[in-house]
Amino acid sequence: MIAPFQRPGLPASVGLTIADCEGAAWAIAPDGSRFRGAAAINATLGAALGVRLPLAMYRLPPIGRIEDRLYALVARHRHRLPGGTPHCARYPADCGLDAD
Repeated sequence: MIAPFQRPGLPASVGLTIADCEGAAWAIAPDGSRFRGAAAINATLGAALGVRLPLAMYRLPPIGRIEDRLYALVARHRHRLPGGTPHCARYPADCGLDAD
C-alpha cells in the first residue's frame, strides 16, 4: 500500500513522526523492515516489479552511495519539481477536511 504521510494518524501508526516523513520517503515492508530515502525508493520499485534486484543493487556500496547522493540532491530541490500540490489540498476528504 502506498499512502501519503499527510493522512491523519498515518505516521504514528507506523512508528514515524511528521518530521521523519517530511525529511525522506519511507517504505515499510510486510515483515516490518524499514527503508529510508534511496533505499525506500529501491524497496518500493522492487515490490512493484516483484523482484529483489533494485534493493540488492542498492546494497552494493558504490551504487548505494551514488543513489544516496542523488536522492539527497533531489530532496533538497523537490520544491522545484512539478506535482507540489499537497495531498490534503488535492484530496481534502482523506484528511478530514471539508472540500471547498
